[in-house]
Amino acid sequence: MNDIPKVMKGIQLTEHGGLDKLVFRKDIPVPTPGPRDVLIKVSAAGVNNTDLNTRLGWYSKSNGDSSDAGWSGNAIQFPRIQGADVCGEIVAVGEQIDASLLHERVLVEPCILEVGGKVLDQPWYFGSECDGGFSEYTVVAARHAHKVNSKLSGVELASFPCSYSTAENLLTRANVSTNDVVLVTGASGGVGSAAIQLAKARGAQIIGITSPSKMDKILSLGADRTLARNASLVQELGKSSVDVVIDLVAGKQWAGLLDVLKPFGRYAVAGAIAGPLVELDVRTLYLKDLSLFGCTVLDESVFPNLIKRIETGKVSPVVANTFSLPQVPEAQKQFETKKHIGKLVIDISSEG
Repeated sequence: MNDIPKVMKGIQLTEHGGLDKLVFRKDIPVPTPGPRDVLIKVSAAGVNNTDLNTRLGWYSKSNGDSSDAGWSGNAIQFPRIQGADVCGEIVAVGEQIDASLLHERVLVEPCILEVGGKVLDQPWYFGSECDGGFSEYTVVAARHAHKVNSKLSGVELASFPCSYSTAENLLTRANVSTNDVVLVTGASGGVGSAAIQLAKARGAQIIGITSPSKMDKILSLGADRTLARNASLVQELGKSSVDVVIDLVAGKQWAGLLDVLKPFGRYAVAGAIAGPLVELDVRTLYLKDLSLFGCTVLDESVFPNLIKRIETGKVSPVVANTFSLPQVPEAQKQFETKKHIGKLVIDISSEG
């Protein structure tokens, strides 16, 4: 590690709150890899809903109490470096890790099960329960750093880990296959646009829900049909018309998602950007024999499968905009507007 500096640039979240809680620093100590870790020089890192949710304390179910405001339901330790979508190069390895990994280009699996050599009782989210990639260097257990062979840029590759692994996990849990009719909410977001591409790769028919201004782009990604966000699903599609719902939105229109599912349909969810509290008529659930899947922890095969799809060109990056490292607050502000399609990515290697 002789050529690795002792301090680095990065963005630290100092406490829950507004964008002013994101502080750019040039004197953050470069982390030291533990025996089972690797040190990664970060080239780029994507922006996610979790970054905003963690900053705002959105995950907390307690009024005025941040003791459960982390992604895992525990308190966040500050200062925290956010950033789950990491692409970079391994520049140092722990004593138990094969040195042949040095200089490999990797993507970090964001849902991690090992930190500091300890296997966790429940998963942590990279950049939430532990420091992530909004910095020049980051440390992660070697098992979560996946080698990737691709001609794509670091910015393009950083658009994949969180969104595409979440999407692949949703499709895996819902067992999406050829000729399934799949309804995707939030189709223009990072996970939604990824789900469209990945469902198309499985041979499914896809209906994407988005705003009218984004419909052409969603169709170009592989959707067979689009619907407006405020459309009546039952009127547009008919009752019992789709096999699978991939939901990232929830909110007031949630009941309609179950109404359009066929008997024995599958509903998989990994987000609630329109509101986490919904109304369920349990009769719909049991009379139609529906299966509901909450999807957080990645199936063991999901991330390796994603790497294969990237390397074979089965999925394409959708990058809406890039920012320099000091511009993380601006990136989160733009993310909040939901006017983009795909991912916002922090280019760590750019000057700023």
